[in-house]
Amino acid sequence: MLAHAFFFYFFSFITVAASLMVITFKNTVHSVFFLILTFITTGCLFIMIGAEFLGMILLIVYVGAVAVLFLFVVMMLNVAERQDDKKTQSKSTHIPSGLIVSLVILLEILVVIGGWQYKSDFIKTGALIIDSDITNTHLLGNVLYTQYIHLFQVAGVILLLAMIGAIVLTFRKREGVKRQSYINQISRHRENSISLEEVKFKSGVKIDD
Repeated sequence: MLAHAFFFYFFSFITVAASLMVITFKNTVHSVFFLILTFITTGCLFIMIGAEFLGMILLIVYVGAVAVLFLFVVMMLNVAERQDDKKTQSKSTHIPSGLIVSLVILLEILVVIGGWQYKSDFIKTGALIIDSDITNTHLLGNVLYTQYIHLFQVAGVILLLAMIGAIVLTFRKREGVKRQSYINQISRHRENSISLEEVKFKSGVKIDD
């Protein structure tokens, strides 16, 4: 029990410290690295409290995909040079909006914590069966793919549309670049691919481009 409490406070301290490093570091790449550390320690905290599904999803999705994507985007856009070009602009214009967003997020967290702490009973779902032999992952899947299957499908369609929209907005067709056409390659016939030429003695063959 003492070891569990020690590791809990240890990961909590690292999470809070790494979160502060994310918003205080001027180097964007370093901030993304501390963001990855925050995700890892938060996943460890989820696993320690018994929510192993949420912890593994946080490690796989956010650390393995989202944070790495942030890192590649930051490195490809070369944000450091862009920030140097904007040093002449005012540095305090984003502070009021940031404080407002932070205050709204803090109020939402307080409302959620207060609702969980002072609520006498919780709404029971028809698909949730409390059984100590069933893991949290099975219980979440049972609720998600039965009672909330329609919302789950709608969320998948929204993400698909967002992905297609991002591809369409960022697609640029470059001119003067040779491209390989698979349709033309697999639809070729012998008559179109091979030609027999009668070559005269001591003369070459003229090949059209």
